[in-house]
Amino acid sequence: MYNILTLNKISEAGLKHFKSDKYVVSDSVENPDGIILRSFSMHEYDAPASLLAVGRAGAGVNNIPVDDYAKKGIVVFNTPGANANAVKELVIAALLLASRDIIGGAKWVETLDSDSIAKDVEKGKKAFVGPEIYGKTLGVIGLGAIGVRVANTALHLGMHVMGYDPFLSVDAAWGLSRHVEKADELSKIFEECDYITLHLPYNKNTAQMINKEAFSAMKDGVRLLNFSRAELVDTAALKEAVDSGKVAKYICDFPNNDLSKYNNVIMIPHLGASTPESEDNCASMAAVEIIDYLENGNIVNSVNFPSVSAARTTEHRIAVIHDNIPSMISNISNSVANAGINIENLLNSAKGENAYTLIDVNTPVDDALKAAIENIQGVRRVRII
Repeated sequence: MYNILTLNKISEAGLKHFKSDKYVVSDSVENPDGIILRSFSMHEYDAPASLLAVGRAGAGVNNIPVDDYAKKGIVVFNTPGANANAVKELVIAALLLASRDIIGGAKWVETLDSDSIAKDVEKGKKAFVGPEIYGKTLGVIGLGAIGVRVANTALHLGMHVMGYDPFLSVDAAWGLSRHVEKADELSKIFEECDYITLHLPYNKNTAQMINKEAFSAMKDGVRLLNFSRAELVDTAALKEAVDSGKVAKYICDFPNNDLSKYNNVIMIPHLGASTPESEDNCASMAAVEIIDYLENGNIVNSVNFPSVSAARTTEHRIAVIHDNIPSMISNISNSVANAGINIENLLNSAKGENAYTLIDVNTPVDDALKAAIENIQGVRRVRII
C-alpha cells in the first residue's frame, strides 16, 4: 500500500485515480510516499524519509523547495497545460478590460441616482470610451500551452498576432496557427504591438525583463497583460510608464500593495486557474503522474528531474536517482552484472545536476544488489519496483 498525503483540498476528479486497494489517501496520513497539493507552502515542511514524490496540482512550484528535494531524491511534478484553457479565457477577458473601461464604467454606474440614471448614463458614458481589439496587433511572449491558445483565439477575434518564443517546443508548434507571425527578436514585439501578453516562466533570466528599457521600446499607449508572474515586470518602471501614458493599461493576476490602487492598473485576484474544470484537470494530471512514478518509476512533467518514461519490458525494475557525473551508468551496470543479473533495457537522462536511470531486469532484485547500488558515490536513492 502507498500512502498519499493531501496538503490542500484536492478535487475528487484527481483523488479517484488512487484506487483503494493500493492507496491510502488523507490529509493526516503518516509516512507518505507521495504528497499532492495546490498552494500549501512546503518550505517549512519537514519532509519524512518515506517521501518519494510531490505532485503540484498546477503549474507554479514556488511553494515547493524543488532543489532541496532533488538532493533528497524526491521528484516534484507539476501539471503544465492542465489549466491552459482557464487562463486563456481570463486573458481574452483582460484584452477587453484593457481596451474598454468596463470596470470603471460599472463602478461609476453604482454611484448614480436611480431616478435619473438613464439620463446620466447618456451624458457621462463618453468618459469610458476605449478602442476595439479587432484589427489591432497582439504580441504573445511565450508560446507554451497557454500562449498558443491565446494566440489562436486572438486570431479568431480578428487581431493580428505576433509571437515570440526562442524555446518553442515541437508540440507547441504543432498547435500554433500558421497565421501567427514569428518575431525573431523581442524588440519586434515591443515596437509593433498594440497589446502585449506575457506567458513565460519566472527565472533568473526573465526576472524584471519588462523594465525601463523594454517600456521605452514599446509603442505609446500599449496595453500590457501579465498572467504569468508579477516578478516579470519591474514595478517602478511600470509606474513611470503608466504615469507617462506609455502604458495605457496594465492588467495583472497577481495583486500587490504597490499597484492595487494605481491608476490604469487592474489587479485580478489570481483567478487564472480558478475554475472547477481547471481544478479537476490539474488534480487528475498530478495524481496520474504520482501513480506512474510510484508504480512504474516513470517520470513525466517533473520540474527537478528529467523525463524518463517507458513501458515495462520485465516484471522487475530498478530506479536510481543520482548525480549527473561521469561513470555513473557503468558503475550501476557493473553492480547489476556482478549480481549475475542481465539488463533487458536501460534508460538514462539528466537535467542539470540531477540524473535518473531506469533498468528493467529479468530476475528479482535482492537487498544486496540494492545496497550495492546505494553505496555508489553520487547515488541518492534506489527503488526496486
